[in-house]
Amino acid sequence: MHLDLNLLTALDALLEHNSVAGAAERLNLSAPAMSRTLGRIRRVTGDQILVRAGRTMIPTPYALEIRGEVHDLVQRAGGVLRPAHDLDLATLDRAFTVRGHDAVTTAIGPALLATVREQAPGVAIRLLAEASSDTGELRHGRVDLEIGATEPDVPEINHVTIGRDRLVAAVGPDHPCATAADLTADRFAEADHLIVSRRGRLTDPIDVSLAELGLRRRVVASVPTSTAALYLVAQSELMVAVPEHMCRPTLVKLGLRTLPLPFELPSVPIVLAWHQRYDNDRPHMWLRARIREALAFYEQVAGQAS
Repeated sequence: MHLDLNLLTALDALLEHNSVAGAAERLNLSAPAMSRTLGRIRRVTGDQILVRAGRTMIPTPYALEIRGEVHDLVQRAGGVLRPAHDLDLATLDRAFTVRGHDAVTTAIGPALLATVREQAPGVAIRLLAEASSDTGELRHGRVDLEIGATEPDVPEINHVTIGRDRLVAAVGPDHPCATAADLTADRFAEADHLIVSRRGRLTDPIDVSLAELGLRRRVVASVPTSTAALYLVAQSELMVAVPEHMCRPTLVKLGLRTLPLPFELPSVPIVLAWHQRYDNDRPHMWLRARIREALAFYEQVAGQAS
């Protein structure tokens, strides 16, 4: 049997994008050429692979069954054919796009950029704010890494939890709760609040915890970033819940007081996510390691200062 291994690469792209046009763009082919390739794959496998459902295409059960194996085969073949060599950071010329929570970017940015400038002067980093809605930018290669608090729920996006934080209540020095020895649930609920929400939501899990205690708070506004929220809190008698360690630089700069929340909430994970196509990409692996180092360095310095 004559095997055309290019069909595996095309099949991998088709199963990643569930789209002829998306796969064609990834492989720098025309849509008609990719459509003909899909026809060849259908003849070889005896399966439709992708079928139309309204305006979109969805994978068949067989396609879902083989998707992981196909991707693994393509990655392993690339490793065999790609000559092994050490990563030369001095000559590396690449731009990475990293999307993340503003508090994490503020916390790890200084150490990360200092390391990049020293080790890889030809590398540029685009630091983007979190999107207001879930996007497919990791899948489509427009974003290299995402740093957030949510684990991805699609199989082709890999992730690792690189740290944890806890939420605390932040208030300005003139807030009625600023001098309280303990913040009770009643006093917390009586305060006027800001919520940090990239989607503009006016409720969050804190409201669920309050409802379980028979309490309800007044949310005055939502803002998209914790940095903006803390600046507003510093000039008002509002209260906001923010990650304690990641927001420490801004908290200290603005002279804000933090108080433990008067109810139990899970810790906030710091999740680093990337598309599996970059699992063995050496420059990408280098950047992932530098981000983890920058977070560890920040936590060490913040721990010594507290």
